[in-house]
Amino acid sequence: MLVVGAGPVGLFLAAELRRGGVDVAVLEREPAPVPQIKAGSIGPTSAELFDQRGLVDRFPQPDLTRFLPAAQSGAQEQGRPVGHFAGLWSLRGAPGLRTAPIIAAQYEVEMVLAEYAAGLGVTVARGYTVTGLVDHGPTVRVTAARAGGETEVAARFVVGADGGRSAVRRLAGFGFDGTAATITGRQALVRLAEPHALERGWHRTGHGMIVYGPDPRRVLTAEFDGPPTDRESPLTREEIENSLRRVSGTDVTVTELLTGTRWTDNTRKADDYRRGSVLLAGDAAHVHPPFGGQGLDLGFQDAANLGWKLAATVAGTAPDGLLDTYHDERGPAAAAVLDNTRAQVALMRPDPQTSALRDLFADLLVYDDANAHVSRLMAGTGNPYPTESAHPEAGRPAADRAVGDERLYALLRTPGALLLDATPDGAAQRVAEGWAGRVRVVEGPENLLVRPDGVVAWGGPDLDGLADALTRWFGAPARRPSTVG
Repeated sequence: MLVVGAGPVGLFLAAELRRGGVDVAVLEREPAPVPQIKAGSIGPTSAELFDQRGLVDRFPQPDLTRFLPAAQSGAQEQGRPVGHFAGLWSLRGAPGLRTAPIIAAQYEVEMVLAEYAAGLGVTVARGYTVTGLVDHGPTVRVTAARAGGETEVAARFVVGADGGRSAVRRLAGFGFDGTAATITGRQALVRLAEPHALERGWHRTGHGMIVYGPDPRRVLTAEFDGPPTDRESPLTREEIENSLRRVSGTDVTVTELLTGTRWTDNTRKADDYRRGSVLLAGDAAHVHPPFGGQGLDLGFQDAANLGWKLAATVAGTAPDGLLDTYHDERGPAAAAVLDNTRAQVALMRPDPQTSALRDLFADLLVYDDANAHVSRLMAGTGNPYPTESAHPEAGRPAADRAVGDERLYALLRTPGALLLDATPDGAAQRVAEGWAGRVRVVEGPENLLVRPDGVVAWGGPDLDGLADALTRWFGAPARRPSTVG
C-alpha cells in the first residue's frame, strides 16, 4: 500500500492502515517537515477520534477565554468558547456540542502523528516528487523523482494525500470543480514592536478580517480584493505589515516574520474519491478557506473512514462495494464544509449589506436551537451517514460512555469493530460468532455495533437487523450466525 503525502492526513491514514494490518509506505516531496504556519486546531469530532487512538494527552490545551474579545469575555456563565462561524463565537454550553477542539498548530500535530505512525511501523520516504502514475488494475505503478534520478514503485492501492495541488489527483484524471478565489488571506507568526497594538480575537473592519492570537505571535488577515497575484514567492515582512495596517487601521510594526503563508477562498471538490485503485483523502479531495478550522478535521475523518475499509479490502474480508461507500459517505460531508465556508466568506465581506446580514446572524446564534445547529455543522455531525438502523446514533460518531469499568473510547483503542452486548444471556455475542476476528464483543450497557472509525453501525433493544449490519459492513460470516429464539 502506498500513501503519497506525509502531512497530518497522510500520516494518520498510514497509521489507520497499519492498525488494520496493512503494510504501508509513504512518499513525501519535502525532505523534512516544514514548520510553516497553517491550521491551528483539530475539530471536536476528530478530537474524539484522537481520544480513541490515545493521542489526546499529547496536546496540552490553552484556555481559549484569553482569545475572546473584551466585549465577550464576560460571557463565561454561558460556557467556554470552542469555535466560531465567520468570527462569531459559539460557546461550550451550546446544545449538541459535546467535545472541545484540540488547539495545536498543524506542525505540532504532524510531529505527534509522525511519532505515532512510526511506532506502528509506517515507513516514510522523503524527498520524492511523484511524476507519473499508471493504474494497471491489480497494481498501480508510481514514478517518483528525487536527487539522483527516478524510481518506480508498484502498489495494490495508492492514496493521494498530497494536498490541494495533488499530483496524484492530476495524474489519475480526477475532476476538481468548484469556485475560484475571491480573497487574499495571509497568516503569519510575527514579532510586533507594539505588544498591545492589536486586540486579541477576530475582528471585522471596513477593510476585511483580522485575527490576533491565541498565540501572541499569530496574526491573520483576509482582504476582499481578489486573489493574490503571486502565490509562489515567500510572504515578506513588509507584505504582512502592510496588510495588518490596512485591515486594522493601526500603524502596527512587524519587527520580524518567523513564518507566514498566503491562502484564498478557492473552493473545490473531487468528482469522486476513487478511480479504480487510486483514492484521494484530505486536501487532495477537497479544498476550502480555513474559516472555522475544519480542514484537518475533515481530512482526519476521511482517513478514519477509508483506513479500515481499505484494510478490509486488502485482507479479502470486505463485502462487495465497501470501498465505494468511502465516497458515498465522505463526499457529502465535504460538500457541507465547502458550503459553510462559502457562507462564512459571505458573512465577512466589508460592506453595509453584509453588516446587516451579519448582525441578524449573530442575533440568531443567541438561540439554543440555532447555536446547536451551527455547532453540529462545524463539528461535521449535522448529517448522518446512510444507515438502515433506527438507533439515534446510527450513522454518526459514537458518544463516549461508560462500559463497565472502562470507557467506550478507551475500548476503541484496540483496532477493529466493537459490539456491545447488553443481552442477559449473551445473545448478541452468539449472533456475532460468524465474525469472530473481525468484530470484538464486550458486555455493555446497551446493544451497539461500532465500526473501526468510531461510527455507530447499528443499535437497538432487540437484535433485529444485527446480522444484516454485520454482513453489510464486515462481509459474510465464517459460518451461519446463531438465531435468536
